[in-house]
Amino acid sequence: MAKSASKNEPGKIRWPEFRARLAGWFTAYCGHDLRCLQSLGSFTALMYRPTDGAALGVARALFGLMMLIDIPEERGGGNLDFRWGDPRACWFPLVNGMEPLGYARMGVVYLVMWLGALGIALGYRFRLACLMFVTSYWYVFVLDKSSWNNHSYLYGLLGTLFLFTDANKFLSFDAYKNRTSSQEVPFWNYFILKYQFFILYFLAGLKKMCPEWLSGYAMTNLSYHWVFLPFRSLLGPQLTDLLIVHWFGCIFDTLVVFFLIYAPTRKTATLFACAFHLMNSRLFHIGMFPWTCLTQLPLYYSVSWPRLVWKKLSFGESSEKNTKHQKPKKQTKQAPSKRRKIVTGTMLLYCLLQLFLPYSHFITKGYNNWTNGLYGYSWDMMVHAWDTVLTSIKVTDNTTNRTLYLMPYAFVDNDRWTKHADMAHQFAHCIDRNMRQEYAATDRKKMTNFSVHFDIWCSLNGRFLQRIFNPQVDILTAEWSPFKPVDWLLPLLHEFTEMRTKIELMTRDVHTWSNTSDVLFVADFPGLTLDNYIVPEMDNVTLTILEGSVTYYHDEHPNPIHLTKGQRLPNIPPEFHHVTTTSSTPSSMVYTFVNKTMQTTSNERASTNKSPILPLGQELGHRLDNYVRFFQHVGNSLLYEIYGVPMPRRVRIAPDETTWTKD
Repeated sequence: MAKSASKNEPGKIRWPEFRARLAGWFTAYCGHDLRCLQSLGSFTALMYRPTDGAALGVARALFGLMMLIDIPEERGGGNLDFRWGDPRACWFPLVNGMEPLGYARMGVVYLVMWLGALGIALGYRFRLACLMFVTSYWYVFVLDKSSWNNHSYLYGLLGTLFLFTDANKFLSFDAYKNRTSSQEVPFWNYFILKYQFFILYFLAGLKKMCPEWLSGYAMTNLSYHWVFLPFRSLLGPQLTDLLIVHWFGCIFDTLVVFFLIYAPTRKTATLFACAFHLMNSRLFHIGMFPWTCLTQLPLYYSVSWPRLVWKKLSFGESSEKNTKHQKPKKQTKQAPSKRRKIVTGTMLLYCLLQLFLPYSHFITKGYNNWTNGLYGYSWDMMVHAWDTVLTSIKVTDNTTNRTLYLMPYAFVDNDRWTKHADMAHQFAHCIDRNMRQEYAATDRKKMTNFSVHFDIWCSLNGRFLQRIFNPQVDILTAEWSPFKPVDWLLPLLHEFTEMRTKIELMTRDVHTWSNTSDVLFVADFPGLTLDNYIVPEMDNVTLTILEGSVTYYHDEHPNPIHLTKGQRLPNIPPEFHHVTTTSSTPSSMVYTFVNKTMQTTSNERASTNKSPILPLGQELGHRLDNYVRFFQHVGNSLLYEIYGVPMPRRVRIAPDETTWTKD
């Protein structure tokens, strides 16, 4: 009696009902019931079920169009001379020792990539076009980790998946040439693409289910953008950041694909997805990523929706004939072939690999810094926000005992290397190569012995500024392996994580002092010294110790001043000073100051910053300029390779990158 009564209790999960609902969801997704999972043969039969290829053809054409726009922009095609033309530039290949082919041949590689994307968009010689795009794209991708993003990784995966599908059966030149052939494709062509986007969204949502994101520390102050004006007016900026940006972002990524699969919620989910991606296109500089996701949303609708749209837009008997021609034919049941089973098994292995890779940090330990694994394939989009305040690159010539301080952007065009030990190690060896070439060019025949030290101060998700690498370690002689932890990487100071609330309160308090008051929070390790320079534009500089104890001194008055928790040192003069942590535990401190140039700068920005809310004309002009430069670079590359015509190259105008000093 007790058991039968419990079955009727409200809120209890009844397995038969749950199984029925699960079967309904699976039927909505696959068009088949759960019996297809009983064996590999039945699952293979499901995956090879003939399906109209109309929606797949539209998705293929739109993906190719997005890549045609992306190549001159985010792939760097419009700036080939900057990216691949400087012989002193440093790159960060996945495999050490990989080198680009040279400026001219890289232009040819980009031409192959662009022609492949054009062939994908037009559906012309589809297999060859996909192969051209995929090989050249992955080659450029692997050459430089500093340009990796989750969406650039996604483009390579989508191009590879399209290579093995029959996405040229509809809306393509190939289909036009073979008008008598069937326009049906195996169902797995749809399944694998929708699965890839499921991974994109769902794992991005899982990665956001962490204290960093759910506490609202990853994307701070994003609510002040104009796209959040309705929410900000109703909730205020802080709640908008927490509830709309962080919580809703996590819920959306985790659940959106489930709502797209389920027919009753599909249209509503599409509206939310469109709003989400359009907002992202305004919020972030992420190229064609939002638009690529939008172009693939129709995959979740009827596979024949393009024909239905065409039927409504066209009149006459011809459209009806085309529609009738695409009715699925009755198939006689037969056991799947061995080849089809191999294809299905390979697809399942790919699905498992995509689930495993984002959590493979326990293998790739050399890539685990303050974030886990190789950045760019983990789908941890926007979870980690970095604020790099100081980057010091010190190169010591051990033969002459001279020290060189490089500008942070010497030989590179971004600072991604400052966050990842593997790229820092590669950058140090690139600096060593360039310095040796400079010595050889100046007829310094004597071989030199260099040391390279990095002192980089970062803040992760609103924490204290702290060093990421040990500044006392010569990176040239330091060991790095992809399968071992990096011993010269300083750990994240988790003991100060709980002080982020105090940081926020103190920051607000200091900003109320005046329009020009500001604050800087710093933490350091025992035995290390912070070398800080106070510029003349900073006034009323005060150092307050929050945790630990330190020794303060400056060059003109070397007598040290000892400071402990709660003590402060006001009116620090505008010159170099040094703060050494003397406690056995890490120290934390705060600088408060008045920035005399802040008011002038803000007034100048207010008077000059009159950019439109939707600068669509500027964006279109920028894309056209990129395209013009792209074809110029490619044309110059072909002229050089065929006729030996010298290639013009722009030169970046930058301040002096090197300054020698005595140690």
